[in-house]
Order: sequence, then structure tokens, then C-alpha cells
Amino acid sequence: MHSLLSWILLPGLAYAVNLKPIDLVQGFKNAVDCDSCHALLVPLKALAELGDSTFVQTLSATCKILKLFGAIGEQGPILSHVLRNISPFGKTATKLCEGTFGLCQAPAVNAFTIPLSAPGPGARSPPKSTGKPTFKVFHFSDVHIDRQYAAGSDANCKKPICCRNFADEVNPPREPAGRFGNRNCDSPVSLAKSLLQEIVSHLTWSIFTGDVVEVTSDIGLFNEEIVRALKAPVFPAIGIDSAPVNNFPLNDATASFDAQWVFDLAGKEWTHWTNSTASTQVTHFSGSYSITAPGTNLRIISINTVYWYKHNFWLYDSDSPVHDPRGILEFGANELQAAEDAGQRAWIIGHMPPGSQDAFSDQSNYYDQIIQRYHKTVAGQFFGHTHYDEFEIAYSDYENRAIDTAISVAWIAPALTPRSGNPALKVYDVDPDTYEIMDSKVYFSNMDDPGYQTKPEWKLYYSARDEYGPLVNLGPTTPLDARFWHAVTEAMEKNETAFQRYNEFMTRGAHVRRCDADCKKSAICQMRAARAENNCHVARPGLTFGDTERQDGTQNKPINTPPAPAHPQSQCEGAGMGYLLSQLAGKVAREPKLDEMMSRLLSQLERMIPGPRVVDEL
Repeated sequence: MHSLLSWILLPGLAYAVNLKPIDLVQGFKNAVDCDSCHALLVPLKALAELGDSTFVQTLSATCKILKLFGAIGEQGPILSHVLRNISPFGKTATKLCEGTFGLCQAPAVNAFTIPLSAPGPGARSPPKSTGKPTFKVFHFSDVHIDRQYAAGSDANCKKPICCRNFADEVNPPREPAGRFGNRNCDSPVSLAKSLLQEIVSHLTWSIFTGDVVEVTSDIGLFNEEIVRALKAPVFPAIGIDSAPVNNFPLNDATASFDAQWVFDLAGKEWTHWTNSTASTQVTHFSGSYSITAPGTNLRIISINTVYWYKHNFWLYDSDSPVHDPRGILEFGANELQAAEDAGQRAWIIGHMPPGSQDAFSDQSNYYDQIIQRYHKTVAGQFFGHTHYDEFEIAYSDYENRAIDTAISVAWIAPALTPRSGNPALKVYDVDPDTYEIMDSKVYFSNMDDPGYQTKPEWKLYYSARDEYGPLVNLGPTTPLDARFWHAVTEAMEKNETAFQRYNEFMTRGAHVRRCDADCKKSAICQMRAARAENNCHVARPGLTFGDTERQDGTQNKPINTPPAPAHPQSQCEGAGMGYLLSQLAGKVAREPKLDEMMSRLLSQLERMIPGPRVVDEL
């Protein structure tokens, strides 16, 4: 298993880094399972010890020869830092092999009990509805604005990112990008403004569960556009909006990779809709805050879920487990306790759903402990990230997932970006006494409509109550709570038409996946898993580490990543570093010309990698 070991690590002593290019090439070539992934981390660690520059240059050469692409220049130094800090054979390394290469399965959860207050006098049963008229709340997510989007540019280009004007593009576009977007590209500004105009016509408050872009000016510009367009409050959550994308360091000492600018900017910009207390919380609690929605007894608790996210490489930089990175879980628990003490209901909003395959099982488990304790206070959970219209159910007993054990539901909003389907948003009908959801309506703009590129028309796509209520004999005053959604999953198991309708709704009728019996079983398992360790995800090379990758693996690549260019060797940037590594493992498993490519890679690396030197192990 460890035949690639060309040096010996002796903690506290100096050791020789004697990285042979053949070790690295063989490590790539042999990376087909969990053991061989751990073995690959040995030469990768040795490469990292040679410095970030050598590490990045070597992976860039590998990327070009194997015809892959990823954000090596930005994220490579973080991975290099991580590899220098961990053992290639520890539990953190297993997580890295699962979360990036897709060659290991997620290890067992590190047992930890979140300190929580015992239920007090405020922990009473949820309030009863008095039958008052509902009010509306809009939920939009994953806008993914590309401010370099250019109508008329090539949407089927040879670059990792298309729909932009490139100086070296001299040929007429094969597929001109439309004014309001293209399915190969992220959202133009015009599409985002069309969405905001649809919301403002209803004059209600909204929640936004993250993902704009990753640069300061663009985040600020979108905030300004929301302020100008909407007269009612918007309660946002932090997405993966950092630079490098996805990566939020665990501590403030990492000066060269400081994400505090994101929190400072959000704290300043969000005061349009929150208040000074929430603004201070955003700045000091890594983007998390809470606020009572105006005119309600509802506390909105916004949490930064990126600190539980497998794409955040900083979370792999130690072999010692960090149970609550940046205190996000403690913050959420404290705010729920405050809501309980005040007799309030609460909504939790965040970017990544806790049951997602992209969530670390450890933090998802600890978050679930909080939901178990405060589920009578929590009236709803709201997320984005997957780009799909879907839901997850939390249970008091995951060994017995049934109607009687269903305690909370996580609503997941579809995306605006056309990459994942027709642009869409959700509108909730909310009971003003209980703050539970009485109906969820999806509005979308069909990109296939003849008039779409002139002016998108936002139409009702479906009502969850009308679509699913008859399947379970839903009463007229019964909310769409966790018990309801579990009953819907049982109906889907028996009713193929109902399930396939749900499958089509996920992408709003575009990019509809084929879903057979195994796919359906996996999909329903995901619906019944607001805790990541129970979502039935099986890691596989080339099919892991995608923002919108499906649990059943029916997608060949994550939808939200840039399309593979016709000649990928032309550039080695674009998608996230994790996507590159997962595709590397997939290339090893499926590339018919692998030996030829590896021979070329070996020749290249022998010219690049310096000879042995001594490194101090601190």
C-alpha cells in the first residue's frame, strides 16, 4: 500500500524531502480506491513541502496534460498548506480523499455532544393557528451573477467560462448568448434585475440564501441593486462568496487568506434591512446574525454554513478535530435559546443544507442535536446551494424515519442561474400565528418561451399544496410541515408519476435527469436526511465535490461548474480546485490513453521538480 513512500516523517526532527517525479505520476495513476488515495497524499505532501509555487506549477502541468481544469492558482496554495499540516494516513486525510477525489467514503462521525440548555418554561408546545390570512415571503438563492456576461458572445466557447468577450476570440460565435442568459452560463445582470422586479411587484419581505460571486465590488453592487429595487427587507445568508471561492480560514492568523472582508462588507451592506446589533453580529460571528422580522414574533437566525463545507479546504488543515469552527453552532444554539425564552418562533436560514453530501457529517450531526433540542421553536429551515427545488426532513429517530418521528423540514430553493435549470424562486404562504408554511409556490421563467430573450415572464410553475396535498389527503388547515413531507415521500414510493413530477420540478423542466428505481431510492433517502450521515451518498471518483451534484450520481459533472471547453488544455483555471481533483480521479478510472498521458506528465515533471533538500518538521 505504501510503496510510494520515498521519505520518512519523524515528528519533531528534520527529514529529507526526496520527491521523485515517478512517485507522483504513479500516485496519480494508481489512485483508484481509498488506500491508494492515502498513498497518493504521500508524494503530494512531499510536493507541498517544496513550496506553494512548485506545488501550483506541478498541478498546473498535470492539469494541462490530462486535459482538466480548476482554480489551481487561487486554491492550490491552500491545499499545499493543508497537506503540510496533516498526516497522509489520518482521519483528516480520509475526509480529504472522500471530499475531493471521491475515493474514500466519509468516516464515522467524531462523537461530540453540543452543550445545550435544558428546556425551560419557554419550551412550550408551538402556538396554534387561529386561521388568519397568510402573508407571503419570497425565497431566492444562487444568483451567480457574471458581470462580464456579454450578449452576443459565444456561449459554446473553448474557454472554461463562456458568454464573455475574449480578445483572442476572432471567429463568429457558434451559439450567441442571449440578452437574458444562456443555459451554459451564469446569470447576466439583466436576469437578476428581472427577478428583483418580480419580487418588488408583491411588496413583501424576502430571504436570500447566498451565492452572488466572489469579489468585493460585485457583492456590493448586488446589494445596492436589491436596495434600489426592493422596498421591503431582505434577510440574507452568507454563501461561498469569498476569494478564493469557498475558502474561509479557521482563524484570523492566516493573513494572506483573510476572509474578514466578506463579513465586514456584509455587516455594512446588510444594515439596510437588519439593524446595528445584527450588523455587529455579522462582523464578529463570521457572517451569522439574528433579527426579529418586522411586525412578527419570528426570529430570523442566519448562519454561515461554509464552515461545515467540504469545499472549504481550510477545514482540512489539522489532524485534531475542530467541533465548532468559528463558533457557528454555539451562536445558533444561543439564538434559539433566546427565542425560546422570549416565546418566539424561529426560522433558520443558511446557504448549504445540513443533509447535503457537501456537508461534513460531523458538523451536520452536531447541528442536528440543536434541531432535536429546539424543534418546537424552529418553524422552518431554509437553504439554497444545490440549485434544485427540493427538501430535507429531520427526525427524532433516524433509525425509525416515519411520520411520528418527523420533527422539522429544510426548504431548499431553486437557483436563479440558468446552469441548473430554468431560473426560479419560491414564494411561501406563511401562517401569522405559527410561522409555518401553508403553501410553497415556485415561480419560474421558461427560457424556451419565444419572448424570453426580449422580456422574461415569471409564471407560477406549481403549488406544493395543490400538487402534493391530494396524495396524502391534506386537510385545509394543515401546514406543510415535516409530517406532511414524510407522508409525501411515502406516496412517492408507491406513485411513480408523483415521483417523476417531483424529479421534473427539481430543475423546473430543464436538464431533467433520468431517474430509475435505484436513483429513486437514493433520492427519497436524501429527502429523508437533514443529517448528512444518513443521506445514502456514496462517493465515487469524478462524481464528488460538486455544488449541485446529485446523490444518485446521474450527472456527469456538477451543473454549476463551467462547461468543459472543447480544448481544456487551453486554460487550467475555471472551476474549483476540488472539481479538478475529483475529475483527476475520474480520468484515472476511465481515460483510454492514460499511459501516454502519464508518460508525457513524467517527462514534464522531471524538468520541473527540484532535487532533494532538508525540511524542518515543526
